[in-house]
Amino acid sequence: MRCVIANSAFYLLKSDVLEAMKGIKPETVSGASVTIGRRTFPVKQVGEVVTRQDRRDFTAEEMGRALTRLGFTCHGAVTAPEAVLTPQQTAAALLGTTPQA
Repeated sequence: MRCVIANSAFYLLKSDVLEAMKGIKPETVSGASVTIGRRTFPVKQVGEVVTRQDRRDFTAEEMGRALTRLGFTCHGAVTAPEAVLTPQQTAAALLGTTPQA
């Protein structure tokens, strides 16, 4: 399949990506990720290995689109859910005290 990544055309196959990532140790995932086999890799790491380009040359979104089109499962950036505080809890936190019942 033809993919354009960082204004360069690449002809990628799912088997080529699987072969390229064989034996590569996954880095710690802190943003967008992709599941290849039983392991989860950062999208930028996969892009760097597969395209041999510096990871600053392409975005996670364009690499994620290419990997999704190849049939891999991509995951967005994982963020912690924000705690919803009541107005009393918010005021107490701002004042540095504990909320009164």
